[in-house]
Amino acid sequence: MRQYLFVKRNEVLLVLGVSLGQSGVYAVVNLIAKLTAPVRLNEQATQLNPSLSPRPWLDLTYQLLSIFFSWVPALVALYLLNRDPGDARGLLGMDRWRWRSDFGGGIALAALIGLPGLGLYFLAKALNLNTIVVASGLASHWWTIPILILAAVQNAFLEEVVVVGYLMTRLREMSWTVPATIAASALIRGSYHLYQGFGAFVGNAIMGVVFALVFLRWKRVYPLIWAHTILDIVAFVGYALLAPHLRWL
Repeated sequence: MRQYLFVKRNEVLLVLGVSLGQSGVYAVVNLIAKLTAPVRLNEQATQLNPSLSPRPWLDLTYQLLSIFFSWVPALVALYLLNRDPGDARGLLGMDRWRWRSDFGGGIALAALIGLPGLGLYFLAKALNLNTIVVASGLASHWWTIPILILAAVQNAFLEEVVVVGYLMTRLREMSWTVPATIAASALIRGSYHLYQGFGAFVGNAIMGVVFALVFLRWKRVYPLIWAHTILDIVAFVGYALLAPHLRWL
């Protein structure tokens, strides 16, 4: 039993170390850099989906490569679950037979999280607890909107598979209590958003608690992926379309 726990613990640390755990460490350092800068936190901008090259065709290539390779940690997590205990799809409810209810649940979750999350962002920014979030740094090209949609899908798949489906399954196998498992998933989710500020940490940690509870109740990760995808598409694409016309964004 002791050897089993040792192996599983190391596996979890390695998966997080090459994915969102690593992102959490960088986010903490990034936040320290922002807090020690001479400019107030709410006067600094955090750019999501930045341009990666001034040459459009090369920028598109980098964007596609970045999205493609960001899927790999989630696929590794699914591969590991499929080896032990051998049924990743069953454990995470990743069959396609209930796609209508999964999609409906995702819409409901997105609505539950979206508006309060937006309010929390503006409150945190007003209290100097968050940066200005620029949801898209891409120039206007024919491929901008499709890339933002692909980025939203990739973010949702990576985060929900790794920090909810995989992590919570492994922690429960290691005999962690339900509250501790929920807290770990939520805090890790909050940690890799710290580069945006404390408001992003709190908002995403709360979202993490809600998503963890839903996963424990429904035993399905697809509604979480749908909800996260919808939230990110609205944020990314909405910003790209509206920011030139709305100064408060």
